[in-house]
Amino acid sequence: MFPSPLSRRYIFPAAFAALTFLSPAAMAQVYSWKDPATGTTIISDTPPPGSVKNVTRSGRKPVSDTAKPETDMPFAAREAARKFPVVLYTGADCPACAEARALLTRRGVPFREILIQTEDDLTAMKHLFGGTSVPSAAIGRQKFSGFESGAYQNALDLAGYPKETPVKDAASPDGAASAPPANAK
Repeated sequence: MFPSPLSRRYIFPAAFAALTFLSPAAMAQVYSWKDPATGTTIISDTPPPGSVKNVTRSGRKPVSDTAKPETDMPFAAREAARKFPVVLYTGADCPACAEARALLTRRGVPFREILIQTEDDLTAMKHLFGGTSVPSAAIGRQKFSGFESGAYQNALDLAGYPKETPVKDAASPDGAASAPPANAK
């Protein structure tokens, strides 16, 4: 009826190890951000809306993820983002980083930005790119150190990202893209 001493010897340490290693995976992610409309800080276990910037997850550094919700992106952009995700490594007060960020934003490319802040970030960047120059970008498996607009544009074209963001019409209630007026030149 009672477990033998031998089984207790193995079962209890195994159960303890399983609980120790699995419990962090079961913890919920906590998000913190400022509501742009009211300025209040919101703490929640659900991710914020896509328009919110400077989101912090569970006490980590801010998340700079410009990825749009999949329903907002055209099919071609969703496919390109799935097959060739874009990650931009940047430094503080870096004009070339701002240019790279602007290019990706102008084209409507969803990207993840990693601000190099710690020695670990620098080491990871050196491992991925073979150096520490910023900005550095990974577009799928292609890696770029520094910023050269033509190279970024070519890689994004080859990955299948649209050349420009669809223009949203502020007058339409759903924000859908509108056709230019017929008399536009």
